[in-house]
Parts: sequence; structure tokens; C-alpha cells
Amino acid sequence: MRLLVLGGTEFAGRAVVEAALGRGWEVTVFHRGRHAPPPGVRSLHGDRTAPDGLAALAQGEWDAVVDTWSSAPRAVRDSARLLRGRAGRYVYVSSCSVYAWPPAAGYTEDAPLVEGASADAEATEYARDKRGGELAAVAGFGADRSLLVRSGLILGPYENIGRLPWWLTRIARGGPVLAPGPKDLPLQFVDVRDLAEWILGAVERELSGPYNLIGPPGHTTTAGLLEACLRATGAAVELRWTDPDVVLAAGVEPWTQLPVWVPPDSELHAGLHGADVSRALATGLVCRPVAETVNDTWTWLNSVGGTAPQRPDRPPVGLDPEVEAKILGGPQPHAGVPNTTSRSGPLPQ
Repeated sequence: MRLLVLGGTEFAGRAVVEAALGRGWEVTVFHRGRHAPPPGVRSLHGDRTAPDGLAALAQGEWDAVVDTWSSAPRAVRDSARLLRGRAGRYVYVSSCSVYAWPPAAGYTEDAPLVEGASADAEATEYARDKRGGELAAVAGFGADRSLLVRSGLILGPYENIGRLPWWLTRIARGGPVLAPGPKDLPLQFVDVRDLAEWILGAVERELSGPYNLIGPPGHTTTAGLLEACLRATGAAVELRWTDPDVVLAAGVEPWTQLPVWVPPDSELHAGLHGADVSRALATGLVCRPVAETVNDTWTWLNSVGGTAPQRPDRPPVGLDPEVEAKILGGPQPHAGVPNTTSRSGPLPQ
């Protein structure tokens, strides 16, 4: 197979490239040149936001294109228009954030979608931009030759958002660790390598249309994730399990200040850890154990000096050590402190 990856040097795109090379595919990577792609690919340079930025793609034919773009949908529109006569299938890595907020627990690919998106738009906000990218892919390749991969929480090596790397470095630092309860709270994520393998299998099977692409709900729990981090790092620390009401009353932002975690019985949990993924499972999605994701991420993190790369378009995540110490060592926060779980829209995944 001949694969073109738009991006391909970081996180999800890189995982797709490495998986394709592992299958013996011929891989072309189109990128800005800021990061080196994996060895063994044909590398083309260009900036999709610049005039004539796609000039390097004027020639060539591919069986499939994989696009992970997360900003102005018009960049997807222009790429799809340019390639529709020279590529067999357009795979757009989207997000479950495209669903109208808040989605009900157990939402499928037929759930209502965010309004106001356009394939011709400049950058607006994450959910509409991702939906606009979907519209652009379908407009360029048609519904029968476009695949919309609505990913949820993605973890694993090369992560450039900082969620799992933050937990690993926090636990490795030692001392009592604020562990937000409940311990058995179901989490939903996908290892980036499992995402990549599913995408390539979907290309081979010529799948089209939207797919929620995350592991099944409850593939692990908060305890399962944090205890895997403890074992991977070998740190002699105590996980201090703390009632979610105490965490929220202290003004801690779920998902961002305590990455991955959102309180139970909330619209956040339903939206971020409650998707129905039966369609993906029925078409070949296989999810590795959480311990493997955590161990491999820790190994990779150490290989890059202990500091994960950070996407410039995403804010840093994690809890300030002084705030954590205050919650663990101070009195219970009083009930008058505002709850931070009310949101008007989805969080980037």
C-alpha cells in the first residue's frame, strides 16, 4: 500500500507512520520540517497555512491519505481537493468533541453534532474545527471514500499533550500523591498504536463513514491507571485517594489540572469516558492492557530526557505542587467554594 500522511512526525501521525512501515507499506510524509520523521519514509516539506504551501503534493498517487489536522478546516478542504483524483481514500483523524455538548452516556456515531461548522472556515474552536475538517474530507472524497476517525482520549509513547507524562513524572517525584476518587471510576482511552493499527486495517478493508475510536468504557479505572504508573516508575509513594467533592471544592479543574480524571456522574464523565465504541470493536479495534501503555510511555519518556514535547496549541496540564500539598495536608474545603464542573462545551481530546 502507498500511504500519504499529512503530518506524521508527532504522536498520532507518527504512530500511523511507524505502523505502516511495520507492515511494509510505502510511506510519504508531508510536514513542515520542524521534527524529523521516522527513518524509511519519503519526506516532503510544506506549510498548509501558507500560499502555495501544498506545492510539494502536486504530483504523486497514493492508496490512502491520513490527515490529523486540528486547526482551520480550510486546510483539510484544500488538501482533499488537491488529492481527490490521486488518492483512493481520505482518513481524517477527528474527535468525539464533534458531538453536541453534552452527549448522553453511551452515545453512538449517530448522536447530534456540533453546529456552526464549515469546511471553508478559518480556525474557530476545537469542536467546530474538527467537525469542519470532517465536512471537508467528505466534500473532497465523498461519503464512500472518506473515513472519519472520531478519537477520544489518546495515550501512549510520543504524547505531546502531557496527560500521561504528567502522571508518570508526578508519581516518580515521590511523596504523597493526590489520587482523585473514586478508585473504581471507569476510564476510556485508546493507545495511540492501537489507534494506528485500526486505521491501517480500515484502509485495507476500505471502510468509510464515522467511527468512535476509543477503547471500551471501563478498559481501566482511575486506580488501574495510577497503580500502573506507580509500578512502571518503581516509586515508593502513597496514593492518597481523595473524595471527588473535596477535589472539586478546592477549585481543581478536572481533565486539565488532574489529567484524564473527571468526576463521576457528571456530563464531563459521560462525554469523555462514555462513548459507545461497538462499531470500532466490530471492525477490528484491539486494545492492549493499560500496563503496556503506561510502561512503554515511561520508557519513551526516559529516552527523551524525562520531559515530553508540548504542542504549542494546547495549554500545559497538571496540578501545582502547592495546591496538591494544601489539599492533602489542609482542612477539608468548605462547601461555599464553587464547583468547577459546569461547562458550556466539550474539552479537546
